[in-house]
Amino acid sequence: MVEELNAEPGLEIMEAGERELSDFLWLARPLVIFADGPNDPRFVQQMGYIEARPEELLERDVVVIVDTDPSAESPIRTALRPRGFDLVLIGKDGQRYLRKPNPWDVREITRSIDKMPMRQQEMRDQRGL
Repeated sequence: MVEELNAEPGLEIMEAGERELSDFLWLARPLVIFADGPNDPRFVQQMGYIEARPEELLERDVVVIVDTDPSAESPIRTALRPRGFDLVLIGKDGQRYLRKPNPWDVREITRSIDKMPMRQQEMRDQRGL
């Protein structure tokens, strides 16, 4: 299933499995998407948003983690305790910056990322300031 979720080479879309949020500390910004099943209309809509604009997430060091099996009790599901559909954005520093019970457009997600202190510093560094 993970292969079919990959929107474009480079943007990592992975199943939660046995991964832990600490695996991404200081390396990437996990965008965790929970649902009670892969056919949840909100999950399908969210993945459509991501597949339409993967380059904007890739540019911001985002990895997409999906968990559509509540019975598997993945470590990430246990840590974040979602109810039904849930979108959670974690910063590189491990902080939870955004949690939404409904799908969010990539533009809204990237605006939230661009307000994070570490992302602000990354943008300054890219401009050479």
